[in-house]
This record gives sequence, C-alpha cells and structure tokens, in this order.
Amino acid sequence: MIQLKTEREIEVIARGGSIIAGLFRELRGRIEPGTSTGALDRFAEEFIRSHEGAVPAFKGLYGFPGSVCTSLNEEVVHGIPSFKRRLKEGDILSIDVGVRLEGWCSDSAWTFPVGELDERTRNLLTVTEESLYLALEAAVVDSHVGDIGAAVVSRVDGTGYGIIRDLVGHGLGREVHEEPQVPNVGCPGQGPPLMEGMVLAIEPMLSAGTHRIHTLDDGWTVVTGDRSKSAHFEHTIALTQDGPRVLTGVVPPAYRVLAGPAPGPRSG
Repeated sequence: MIQLKTEREIEVIARGGSIIAGLFRELRGRIEPGTSTGALDRFAEEFIRSHEGAVPAFKGLYGFPGSVCTSLNEEVVHGIPSFKRRLKEGDILSIDVGVRLEGWCSDSAWTFPVGELDERTRNLLTVTEESLYLALEAAVVDSHVGDIGAAVVSRVDGTGYGIIRDLVGHGLGREVHEEPQVPNVGCPGQGPPLMEGMVLAIEPMLSAGTHRIHTLDDGWTVVTGDRSKSAHFEHTIALTQDGPRVLTGVVPPAYRVLAGPAPGPRSG
C-alpha cells in the first residue's frame, strides 16, 4: 500500500536528506587514490551520528554490515565497505546512503570519480546524472510511475549504455523500501498514479555495456554481467502540487524541480 506523507513528515525526511547532502559534500574531498572504502564508511557513520537523533538507515538493514554501500567500477549496488579495498586512479565509486531521523528515512546515491577518468567513463556519469534530473522532472502529480522510467529511457536511448532493469527505485518513509516500485524503464501514462504526499527514491543505474546483472557470492554485491563500469545517481523527492521537491540535494536550475537542501557534488 502506498503511504502518503503529511507536510510535517516530509519536513523531517528533508532534514535527514540535508544530512546526506552535507555528507556528500564532505566525502568529495576524501575520495582519492589510496583511500579505503572502509575509511569512507567509518567517516560517513560518524558524520551521520554527529547530527542529533540521526542514525545510518542502512546499517543492519536486512543484515547489511556497513553504514553506506560502496560500489566500485562494475559494481552496480550494495558493495560492502572494507579497509582492504583501496581506490585507484580512474576508478568510479558509487556511494549509496540512508539516514533515519525521528523514525523517517531518506535515501540518496552519487557516483564519484577517483582522479581523472577516460572520456567514455566521464560520459557515463554525465548521462546517468542527467537521466536522474529528467526523471525528477517527470515525477509530477497526476502523472504516472511509467512516466519516470520513460524519462530515463529518453536520455539513454542512442548512447550505447545499458539501463539496469532488475533494480528499481521505490517509495520510502518509515521504512527504507516502501511501495511503489519505480522502474528505470517505463511507458508514459502507465503504472500507479502519482499523488501529492508521495515520497519516492528515484535512482537511475546505467552500465557502459549490458543491462544484465548478477550478485556475487558475498550475497550483496551486484555487478554488471559483462563487468563494464556502472553509475548510480539517486535523490529522494516529495510530490507537491507545485512540482517535485528534492529532499536530498538540489539540481541545476535548468531543470523544473523545486530546490532542496544545500547542494551535493556534481560528477563533472
């Protein structure tokens, strides 16, 4: 069942989202060659807990061991942080993080470059980020969930990149994952209607190759089927009569999305 949120509840989710936006700003300068994903996870947990009442929403969720997911290169989602895994020049690192504040959850992900990237990898990040913004624009009251996925497809078609189809965005609120599911492919006018008070995590995931994925033996890490690099960008939004409101950061002014908390980093 889809749970609609009140204005007060959305404000609490936005406060948690502002913590995530601040975390991403802080992490940007720490993501460099030689840094371990375990050190980034430890910093993220300390940063989140330094805000009164806030806790990492992912730690222990379904048994996940980290406070953030750290997915490297061909890893699409759910990479497990480790002090043994160190970043290298030319890597890309997706960090997915949730915050629980006063019982309400916010969720966001960003893919960061590690040093200088080759042109195709830079373009992968750009296309994925832009597909997120277009998906946010499509999330308007009286539209449908299918319009969100269709917006992603409109940006990715012709690029040669694969849209990850077996992983989806979702509603959230008291729980990190709630109804409805929000696929990254869709047809306009199809799927559940979008209503005022819905809170959604919209999260396009693209690969430089195939859209197919599988899970490693650790039971968590999802990788591309051909081991091509993957990018992941996600914002939590609330649907309002004035348009979609981003709760975990802001987007460039060229897009028709209501301003959220202080901006996180851009991928460029």
